[in-house]
Amino acid sequence: MGGVYLDFEYPVVEMFHSLQGEGFWTGTNAFFIRLAGCDVYCPWCDQKETWSTRGHPLLTVLEIIKEAKNTTANVVIVTGGEPLLYNLLPLTKSLKGEGYRIHLETSGSRDLTGVFDWITLSPKPYKKPLEAIYKYADELKVVVDKESDLIWAESEAKKVRKSCWKYLQPQWNNKASQELVINYILTHPHWRLSLQTHKFLKIQ
Repeated sequence: MGGVYLDFEYPVVEMFHSLQGEGFWTGTNAFFIRLAGCDVYCPWCDQKETWSTRGHPLLTVLEIIKEAKNTTANVVIVTGGEPLLYNLLPLTKSLKGEGYRIHLETSGSRDLTGVFDWITLSPKPYKKPLEAIYKYADELKVVVDKESDLIWAESEAKKVRKSCWKYLQPQWNNKASQELVINYILTHPHWRLSLQTHKFLKIQ
């Protein structure tokens, strides 16, 4: 790894070691890097503290890697906010050099940068993804609040590769949303259910 990469800085909301709670990799031992800054502003967002970079420290790639090495995880998940607000090549290339598997969680609102083993695209109607990102998505995860979100989900599903896993995720702690998603999947079997299991388990 080059020293320039190791000195590259990112605004970090938090880093933590836990289980992936959502989607295809649910239950996986992982190290999470949550970057600050977002340009989508979902009204139901449960991480609104990530929208601004103010109050969040700038950490170097070297500092981030040291934190990851203090855990038993071999999967690193880069999330936000919207992590693609930043050039992720220095971070991801350095982590790959240390042998980590790198996953990205993104709304797709910005150009893709970095090297990844898995990309979860979670598109939002408030700021639609760039067309170029759909072909890279390994997993499509659409959060459903109301019935019109299902129409949005189907339109997004047509844009990804056939091999892309498709998930619908109900709003947390919203019984109507949960019932809507479950009933829809029962009649549309190309979708799978994603739950925020970390919230049920009361873990980070």
